[in-house]
Amino acid sequence: MENEVKEIKPIKAKKKFQIKFVLLPILLGVGGYFAYTKINYAMHHESTDNAQVDTQIVPVLPRISGYVKVLNIKDYDSIKAGEVVMELDDAELQSQLAEQIADYNQATVDIVNAKASLNQTNTGLGVNRGNIDISNTRKQKALADYTRDQKLYAAEAITKKQLDDSKYNYELAIQQTENTTTELTAASSKTPVAEANVQKAESVLAVKLAKIEQTKLKISYCKIIAPTTGKIGKKVVSIGQYVQAGTPMFSIVNDSTYWVIANFKENQIRTLYPGKLVAIGLDAYPKLKITGTVESLSDATGAKFALLPPDNSSGNFVKVTQRVPVKIAIKNIDQYKDILRAGLSASVVLEIE
Repeated sequence: MENEVKEIKPIKAKKKFQIKFVLLPILLGVGGYFAYTKINYAMHHESTDNAQVDTQIVPVLPRISGYVKVLNIKDYDSIKAGEVVMELDDAELQSQLAEQIADYNQATVDIVNAKASLNQTNTGLGVNRGNIDISNTRKQKALADYTRDQKLYAAEAITKKQLDDSKYNYELAIQQTENTTTELTAASSKTPVAEANVQKAESVLAVKLAKIEQTKLKISYCKIIAPTTGKIGKKVVSIGQYVQAGTPMFSIVNDSTYWVIANFKENQIRTLYPGKLVAIGLDAYPKLKITGTVESLSDATGAKFALLPPDNSSGNFVKVTQRVPVKIAIKNIDQYKDILRAGLSASVVLEIE
């Protein structure tokens, strides 16, 4: 038994020695292979995980202030462009419109009166011109009678009273002619006033019509229309709430198209150009492989769009690698738009040529 035990021990030690020296080269080889693959991949590819899915988000806001009367949406509803998503109470505007229409009708009557006054003035001018013609004819007749009576009186064919009567009639005709001329002048001066009254009445009518159209436009704004097709975000409005003009109430996410915004380091953009193929990975779907193409590069780094952009001219300058936003179009977007969401984290990889 003791001899058997002595024979087994060297055999076990020999096996352990052989396994260690066999596994070590294998592990070193595998590690070297993966290290070489990793280094070689990094040398021939550029990548960034500073990326996210983006799309167009359209804010919906009222153009007038008012109380919410009808609300046709709920959070995250799908909606089509042109649908009425909300209505504001327009009772006050309808009352203003009725009053403005009544004022407009009154202004129409004022125009009729102004035009009638102008016509009356023009008619009076015609009468005055006719009176002047009659006065001129009477004056000419009176002058002829007076001239004839002067000759007859010189021949002692008529009395002095008859001559005086002829002279009086002639002077009266002159005065009547002057009076009718003065009346014509006075009547002529009324014409511009009457014409101005017509123009004023027409201007007032135009102003009232413009106010009516403005009120009708405001009434149309009470129905808030979806500007685009998409899905509603979280709404911050409810029925009966008073909303101010220009205050965002909710947003519509355009779910028909998506793209990726990748922020590459400034030392990576030398390999980027429009049309360059890239591979896109989504954190939400790690097994999904998406292909895209570089659509455009921003002309400014992301820091330049910050609220307080860094100023390198100040004394406290620390050089930081800047990032440049790159817009990437997703190929075959129809295959993925049902699962894509704006804001999803993404990674982008491209080959170095």
